[in-house]
Amino acid sequence: MPHKISVIIPAFNEELSIGLVLDALPKEIIHEILVVNNASTDDTVAVARKHGARVVDEARRGYGSACLAGMAQLDEPDIVVFLDGDFSDFPEEIIKLLKPIQEENVDFVLGSRMILEESRQALLPQARYGNWLAVFLIRLFFGKRYTDLGPFRAIRYSSLKQLQMQDTNFGWTVEMQIKAVRAKLSILEIPVRYRDRIGVSKITGTVSGTLRAGTKIIYTIFKYLLI
Repeated sequence: MPHKISVIIPAFNEELSIGLVLDALPKEIIHEILVVNNASTDDTVAVARKHGARVVDEARRGYGSACLAGMAQLDEPDIVVFLDGDFSDFPEEIIKLLKPIQEENVDFVLGSRMILEESRQALLPQARYGNWLAVFLIRLFFGKRYTDLGPFRAIRYSSLKQLQMQDTNFGWTVEMQIKAVRAKLSILEIPVRYRDRIGVSKITGTVSGTLRAGTKIIYTIFKYLLI
């Protein structure tokens, strides 16, 4: 029996890229695509609808807030895929993320940008360093070796609900990865391609964004170490 696939794409001012992301997805295997409009001030909403997505509005800014809003609107899928709206990932590689869940009984598949050299080089230096520090601390404190906090990921819906996700901003990805370890999910990292995003990153593209994200990620790691 085919799996029911839902895709959640958080988006803040991605009018130049969101259409490319949606067109690159293999829609024939996907049940629903939710673009979560995270208080965009450009034409992200109109472009997303034109390219076949269902738009969910979330006025509260924050990556985690957008992901939570998308989850609240899901139509009881079997697998949920999270994907950025900036076209830095290769959406067609969703098939690679789904396969281990569909065929090998894996619960959570993380697309790592740090395995392939060309993908690693597409990340800004501060992003590479931040990833290295975060995954080092996760390995040190939680005993799980990750290579990345990549946003392109697939997870069984039943497992996602089990994690009871809460973070509303930069701590979302690391929260999911720590909770997946604690829940003893079957976890697999696979290499994915990565390229320069369209437009400027809202996080690592600015000094203030980098500092805020880095601080929150480290805080989240220590938070779950202590509870």
